[in-house]
Amino acid sequence: MKVQENISLKPYNTFGIDAMARFFCEINSIEDLKKALQLKGYPNIFILSGGSNMLITKDLDALVLFINIKGKEIVEEANDHVYLKVMAGEVWHDMVLWCLAHDFGGLENLSLIPGHTGTAPIQNIGAYGVELKDVFIRCEAMHIEDQTIKVFTQDDCHFGYRDSYFKNDGKDTYVITSVVFRLTKKNHRLNTSYGAITTQLQDWGIEKPTIQDISNAVVAIRQSKLPDPKVLGNSGSFFKNPILTKSEFEHFIAAHPEAKFYKVSEEAYKVAAGWLIDQCGFKGKRQGDAGVHKNQALVLVNHGHATGAEIIGLAEKIMTTVFETYGIRITPEVNIIK
Repeated sequence: MKVQENISLKPYNTFGIDAMARFFCEINSIEDLKKALQLKGYPNIFILSGGSNMLITKDLDALVLFINIKGKEIVEEANDHVYLKVMAGEVWHDMVLWCLAHDFGGLENLSLIPGHTGTAPIQNIGAYGVELKDVFIRCEAMHIEDQTIKVFTQDDCHFGYRDSYFKNDGKDTYVITSVVFRLTKKNHRLNTSYGAITTQLQDWGIEKPTIQDISNAVVAIRQSKLPDPKVLGNSGSFFKNPILTKSEFEHFIAAHPEAKFYKVSEEAYKVAAGWLIDQCGFKGKRQGDAGVHKNQALVLVNHGHATGAEIIGLAEKIMTTVFETYGIRITPEVNIIK
């Protein structure tokens, strides 16, 4: 464990923002993390993992701890399922591919999501009809102040739409060190509820898909819509899809019957934020090097040298325009580091 000074965070965030960390330390074990959290004489601690769901808007006058703890372990196994423990520093998509190679089902719809496993519960990541909470059993997290380890059950995590305890009351209090998933070994419950998956499988002539087929379809869809962060800096979906009450939705859809939406429950509807942004004319637009992706209006991109402040400036312009046009407030899904 070595503390470095004045390190660029550009390689450590998928937006490719060239912000500086005054101090930086790579964490490769639980013991490294404990020792680093006990260090004295440094400014604030900043926890960094995959850097995939964040926008850094300034240099960080902090000791940045890059969580790179690796490892996977089956901690319980039965005839039809396994409990898989995954350490926080494992790259999410690599872990999903490992599960598919072992015919473990449950994560296939979450293929190609960038980032590390340890940050997945914070966001309750989700895609194509599946959320992390659907397979989550528990996670372990280290308390930043006293370095004790606590086990969090699903109830403890208070999962919501792209939300959890770790984004609210537990923010800046714990560092997730591992996550345990319950995955199927047979009789996999395939989720093809999103039409795009069904269409992709039909295009390939697949009538009885496997979990690998589902993953392949999700990867193909994501690659057709979302830019590769290694080529064009981005953090995936920048905004949440707004959820309207039944009465709000009925008023909205009567005025805009062509709008894209998803029914959440009898009393709630999710409107596609990408559709709202596209209708406001932002798809493919740019302000300097800050822009909106040409294929998916939900994705903000860094065309090379945009600062975090420039990207958030564009985001604020989009949010204002959508509200003025439709009376709907959209909010960032990405964590803004100010």
